[in-house]
Amino acid sequence: MNDKATDTKGYEGATGGWGSVKGMAKVFARELASPAVLETLSRQNKPEGFMCTSCAWGKPAEPHIFEFCENGAKSTIWELTRDRCEPAFFAKHSVSELRGWDDYDLEMQGRLTAPLRYDPATDHYVPCAWEEAFVGIGAGLRAVDPKSAVFYASGKASLETSYLFALFARMYGHNNLPDSSNMCHETTSVGLKKVIGSPVGTCQLEDFEHCDAIFYFGQNPGTNSPRFLHPLQQAVRRGCKIITFNPVRERGLEKFVNPQSPLEMLTGHATDLSHMYLQVRPGGDIAALMGLCKHVLAVDRQRREAGQPGVLDRLFIEQHTQGIDAFIAAAEAADWEEIERVCGLGRAELQEAAEVYVAVERVIGVYGMGLTQHVHGTQSIAMLVNLLLLRGNIGRQGAGISPVRGHSNVQGQRTVGISEKPDLVPLDKLAELFEFQPPRDYGLTTVDACQGVIDGSVQAFIGLGGNFVRAIPDRDAMERAWTGLALTVSIAIKLNRSHLFPGRAGYLLPCLARSEEDMQDGGRQAVSIEDSFSHIYGSIGKRKPASPDLLSELAIVAGMAKATLPAHPKWEWDRWTGDYAVVRDLVAQTYPEEFHDYSARMFQPGGFYRGNAAHERIWKTESGRAEFSVPDTLSALGVGDAPGRFHLITMRSNDQFNTTIYGHDDRLRGIEGSRMVLLINPDDMRREGLREGQQVSLVGDAGDDAHRELAGLAVTPFDLPDGCLGGYYPEMNVLIPLWYHDRESKTPASKGVPVRIRQD
Repeated sequence: MNDKATDTKGYEGATGGWGSVKGMAKVFARELASPAVLETLSRQNKPEGFMCTSCAWGKPAEPHIFEFCENGAKSTIWELTRDRCEPAFFAKHSVSELRGWDDYDLEMQGRLTAPLRYDPATDHYVPCAWEEAFVGIGAGLRAVDPKSAVFYASGKASLETSYLFALFARMYGHNNLPDSSNMCHETTSVGLKKVIGSPVGTCQLEDFEHCDAIFYFGQNPGTNSPRFLHPLQQAVRRGCKIITFNPVRERGLEKFVNPQSPLEMLTGHATDLSHMYLQVRPGGDIAALMGLCKHVLAVDRQRREAGQPGVLDRLFIEQHTQGIDAFIAAAEAADWEEIERVCGLGRAELQEAAEVYVAVERVIGVYGMGLTQHVHGTQSIAMLVNLLLLRGNIGRQGAGISPVRGHSNVQGQRTVGISEKPDLVPLDKLAELFEFQPPRDYGLTTVDACQGVIDGSVQAFIGLGGNFVRAIPDRDAMERAWTGLALTVSIAIKLNRSHLFPGRAGYLLPCLARSEEDMQDGGRQAVSIEDSFSHIYGSIGKRKPASPDLLSELAIVAGMAKATLPAHPKWEWDRWTGDYAVVRDLVAQTYPEEFHDYSARMFQPGGFYRGNAAHERIWKTESGRAEFSVPDTLSALGVGDAPGRFHLITMRSNDQFNTTIYGHDDRLRGIEGSRMVLLINPDDMRREGLREGQQVSLVGDAGDDAHRELAGLAVTPFDLPDGCLGGYYPEMNVLIPLWYHDRESKTPASKGVPVRIRQD
């Protein structure tokens, strides 16, 4: 912990180590998982094995003995539980009653075992046959305007299923294909595309073996991508310096004990990870990055004036970039006092960090939702690109920009067509392959879809996985509006809160888990996913399905499509369901440069690389060059400071993955037994007259007329910057206005929510 905050909650141990082992064992014992789970874990993230459904971190060609992390193991154990949520459960409990249960208790009922239809007369889900469900869904979709339907994908479904889901949507007549990227990294897709021409990161896993420094912004590997800790530890041990910018002192960026090392486990010897840990204020990253760039430019000028070589990579800038002069003018004009005020860091701290950047040759910029989930998040990402471009740190070994993605295939779904932006999809190729005219208009983002549910322009919602209603902003308003939909369909493996708000016709369809054996007419099927580094991996499930009545996600998508669309000789849903290799052939025909020899390559160690133009210094921007950009603000917040106003950061505990709650402890922050906590620094507690454990409410302070409130939060002292609060996602989503999102991508601004504290 920070020495200045010794009276705060915290965790004295390192990330990993025995704490991680105990966390996995606790979930294993509670879920009554079968011994076969151990065999699945032994194959997890390995060639010819099973690809984890947790984060999208890369899978090395030469894996560790245990190539899974605490959260990855919890995810596998969670889906292979012996508990079953059978039709008898729904006969006993009405939907209205279940709305009073918390997220943890809902998912702890176990695996869904049979397709269900909502009966509004009794307020219960009742069993239905698969054919009955498909016929009902098809009738419901045909009864509404296709433009009023939304097909949402959570980020877990395979590439094969995702391709067919997007194809189904376009054959039906719309591009309303938001996915979970809209809630987290759509800012990346928009921001990086604009300045370097690539909607995804440029790094490869091996770049972390060659970098000299990592500038790390707003991402917590200890909770969200623990396998990332291995390359971070290795980088530090060979001399790489990690400079961390994060409002929260995350243990995963401070100390790490490698569970793969018997010596470290026996001795408890931890690796100190961050060379500098700078607790930037929420929304202060643009200002902090401007300070770094300002100092780099000053050092360059001083050295050149002294007759020494400058520090900028002028050849790279001249050959590959545009806009450097305007950016230099803006950086030189930026006021140090204003930079310090906005980011909450001192000039000396920023200059010290910038000196690290100047002194090393190869730098990677890593970031997560601490950058993306702001009103001006796109500009935050562009500023990080500015820093990297100054010294040519994109498009060479050991350097680049590396957003850390969440769900295991969230990037891949966009790759194969799940996008509301038609210009990102080869529609002409689809028209040729399948003899239809795909719609060319822009579809709905997540925010647009939610607004459509409220105003009635959206009438049907198909959810391919996920817990959409729980994950989105303005939760109370959305739950009230959701039951007004004409049709809702949820494809899932366990019960969650979104399923408790069915439309007038509602279906809950249980599917196979990725770890389970998927037998079709063509035999056992394999699927594939894409990681954050644009590598494609095959995955084979071998576990016995939780119920004989389960269908694969792909089979469910095909069944809905067959029941909805007219017959067509080129629309071979039965054939595609029988052999997923046929679907991969279609993907390869649609994206020949990236997916040639798809099935033959998907099981090669380390996956196959689909390529990235910016990695090769080919810039697919409007100018054909990488773009320096000038921010129009130093704060990424949409609502600024005011007396009594705080800015709330929504966070995940180490005992959850997205909206899935594995338990009520947060070991890495020293919090036990509850998620209804309000994290606040002791100085702010004293100023507000608060005491530890006191129950308070948070009230939205975004300036609109809506009343947003969350009560029953226990005041918990924590090491945070002044004016910053922390609380858990998704509980805090009720406080986020639907309109409060990144200006360009519409990603909800969950990392700087304006609120006030009300003492109950």
